[in-house]
Amino acid sequence: MREQTMAMDINQGISEGARRRGLIALLIDVFCMYTGFFMVVPLISVHYVDGLGWAAASIGLVLGARQFTQQGLTVASGMLADRVGAKLLICLGLTIRIAGFVLLAWATTLPLLFSACVLAAVGGALFESPRAAAIAALTRPDERQRFYSLSGAIGGIGMAVGPLLGTALLRVNFSLAALVGAACFSVNLIQTLVMVPAVRVSVRNERLTHGLRLVIRDRAFVGFVALLTGYWFVWVQINISLPLMAEQLTGTSTSVGIIYAVNAVMVVTLQYPLVRVFGRRFDQLSLLTAGMVMMSIGIGSVAFAHSLAGLIVSVVVFSLGGLIVQPTQQTITASLARPASLGSYFGISSLALAIGGGLGNYCGGLLYGLGQQTGIATLPWMSFAVVGFVASAGLACLAQRSYARHVQTEVTS
Repeated sequence: MREQTMAMDINQGISEGARRRGLIALLIDVFCMYTGFFMVVPLISVHYVDGLGWAAASIGLVLGARQFTQQGLTVASGMLADRVGAKLLICLGLTIRIAGFVLLAWATTLPLLFSACVLAAVGGALFESPRAAAIAALTRPDERQRFYSLSGAIGGIGMAVGPLLGTALLRVNFSLAALVGAACFSVNLIQTLVMVPAVRVSVRNERLTHGLRLVIRDRAFVGFVALLTGYWFVWVQINISLPLMAEQLTGTSTSVGIIYAVNAVMVVTLQYPLVRVFGRRFDQLSLLTAGMVMMSIGIGSVAFAHSLAGLIVSVVVFSLGGLIVQPTQQTITASLARPASLGSYFGISSLALAIGGGLGNYCGGLLYGLGQQTGIATLPWMSFAVVGFVASAGLACLAQRSYARHVQTEVTS
């Protein structure tokens, strides 16, 4: 309770109206970011591998470097947010992300593609953890899970709209898709400047490394973040291996949009009610473990999909697990993060996506290519499933310890 009071005190100068406008702005951010991102990034593998004939492992390496750069640097941006506030870094990050997407429109060589993706990743690193910390600072504990679920539903709409627009624009050329994606982030920048208040995300103006030291000493938080690497390893396959599989089965990029549309429709229609119902009946770690098991089953079953219909069934199971996991892991992360240094906590939490997502992107492209070369088509999907089940087992062990009781108390208090 003391930490919750501290979280409210650091932003007591922000009126209720400004707080709500800020949260609305952050929801708009989610829609535009998901739309702009999924309009472009999933099509990178389709455009460069299937369209231009580049090696899948090379594109996997580029996407992995993008993922690792973005989430790896969020540790630094989180610490900076503790010092200078969230809004400045969000706006700076959006500006750099726009420049990266514009450069991506003219990326015709591997070094140029690598540079554009890394530049876009630096922008994402600057706005990601400050935005997450701002959400935690502006939401009250009793409304936080509902906000994350609503945010997930809105992100799902963007995840559906983005690939559909992207595949339509890809018929003209990839450059147009990249430029329209940059325009989405430009909308983000404008409305963030206008609507988001100057929210503080730390209690004290300590030395830059104070928050980092605080997080490192928090063993419960560090252990939880370590297990989330398995989740992100599996989740990022929606950006690399699943689009390649859809293209392989149908011979057209239109199927990529269908896969994303199925995932997004499920998120939009089911995430909020399911998480609300199950969140009342199960502790958060058990719910997270169950969702992770479903994701692992879904991604593993792709090995037996020999048609688009079969792939869609696998995506349905995968997405059902994902729509439970996403808001639940965000809620647990926010409940464990101490208001004394929200920026640093969310920066460290992004290392799970940096490591898991980076390896997932690289291994996704590598294993997919090896599966095609060796004729062992099940190789990538069984590998992804094993990683997911290992992470599920770790989460199940945590759910049996007193740590789970601590998390549930923080979430429901």
